[in-house]
Formats: sequence, structure tokens, C-alpha cells
Amino acid sequence: MRLGRVASPDGVAFVAVDGDTPDSPDATVREIAEHPFGTPTFTGRSWKLSDVRLLAPILSSKVVCVGKNYAAHAAEMGGEAPAQPVIFMKPSTSIIGPGVPIQLPRSSQEVHYEGELAVVIGRPCKDVPAARARDVILGYTIANDVTARDLQRADGQWTRAKGFDTFCPLGPWIDTQIDPSDVRLTTEINGTVVQDSRTSMLIHSIPDLVEWVSRVMTLLPGDVILTGTPEGVGQVQAGQTVSVTVEGIGTLSNPAVDRES
Repeated sequence: MRLGRVASPDGVAFVAVDGDTPDSPDATVREIAEHPFGTPTFTGRSWKLSDVRLLAPILSSKVVCVGKNYAAHAAEMGGEAPAQPVIFMKPSTSIIGPGVPIQLPRSSQEVHYEGELAVVIGRPCKDVPAARARDVILGYTIANDVTARDLQRADGQWTRAKGFDTFCPLGPWIDTQIDPSDVRLTTEINGTVVQDSRTSMLIHSIPDLVEWVSRVMTLLPGDVILTGTPEGVGQVQAGQTVSVTVEGIGTLSNPAVDRES
């Protein structure tokens, strides 16, 4: 099942996205009665996907991110891959949906894209063994861990560089069925491929990440874990569009604009 969140003529709703290819003109969405966790029930209302606007598929209490989880990316950042996961957080206010502009702050001259596979948690959990990680996962979506790289270097820690409003595009929907262990991830800038890797190259697997993070903090339904970005990160400039594609899920695209203030 593909789960999304849309702005429809009747308001904002969680939906199931139907169709063999959800981005096809005849794709439809069915309104979920309450929330997408557990076994969803439906109101009976539906719309053509082309008649609604896709929003970020979930509003998280927190976004937990994993740094340097591909060896080649760790190398391009000038270091070795860490023996244990390195985690940091992005605020919920950084989340935006498909098509919403990434606002480049005036305080940074070097904003980077970082395409990633994202894990969406489906139930409250704490101290989850890796072997049971799938039991607490709702599904998977696509993320762009936008980063003000010059501010990251200047601060020596990552909160400001990662935490600006619009710095966490998510979407276009959550896929509950894919096997994320070996899928292709690509990032394009205005149609040119700049990142191309597979999730089988992750240093720390998704089950291991769920175990690691849940040992530190309680995870709530809708919380998101960003699993790390492969090599090829680089600058995005105003007027460009960043498109991250994960095999089996779809494509998340966002234009970049200069922030007005």
C-alpha cells in the first residue's frame, strides 16, 4: 500500500494512493478515516490524484538522521566511516512536501542536497531489537537532507546547518511493501544525475539503525529516520530543481529559491 497526505477540495486528509503507477494520469487516492497507522479504514471519498496536491506524507514529532552511512560519502567528506552510527536531528518544522521550494538562507553560500531513503515508524517503541525492527516500521519514503555545508563547518556541530525551515523535503508517499535492502537511489539536479547508489551499500542496515536509535529515544508513530546519503553531494542553487528517486517508491522533486528575508 502507498500512503500519502493530500490537500483536497474538502481539506487535508491521509489517503491511500491507488494505481499500478501512482504518477499516471488515472491514479486515484482514497481518503483514510483517521490516521494511516495500523489497519486504516476509509471514508468512501476518493479523488483523482491529479485533482489534489500532495503534501509531506507524515508530520513527525522528530526526524532522526544518520551521518556518513555510506563509505564513499564518508570519504568525500574527508573522513572514515564511523564504527557506530552517528545520529543528529532535524526539527519537524524543516519538513516540506513535494514541489514546495527549498528556501536558501542568506546566511549560507553553500547549501547542499543529500538524497536519502527514509524510514517511517508506525508504532510507539523503545529498545527495539534489530530482529524486530520490521514490526515497528510503517513503511518507507524519500527524503532530501538539505544542509548548509559552510555553516556546518563553521559551527562544528550540525543543528543550524540542518535545521532551517524547508530543509527536510519528504515524499511523495509512504510505501509499506517494498524491501529496502537493495534498491537504487539517484539524485538529479535539473535532470542531471549527481548521486547514484544502492541501499545495499549502507554501512549500518535499517534494522540496526532502528535498534540504535530506539536505545537512545522513544520513537513515536510518524517519526522518521533518514538512513544517510551516498557520495555525490553538492551545491544546489536558486532556480535549480532537486529530484531524488528511490526504486520502488517514486520521485521527490523540489525547486530551490533564495529566501527573501
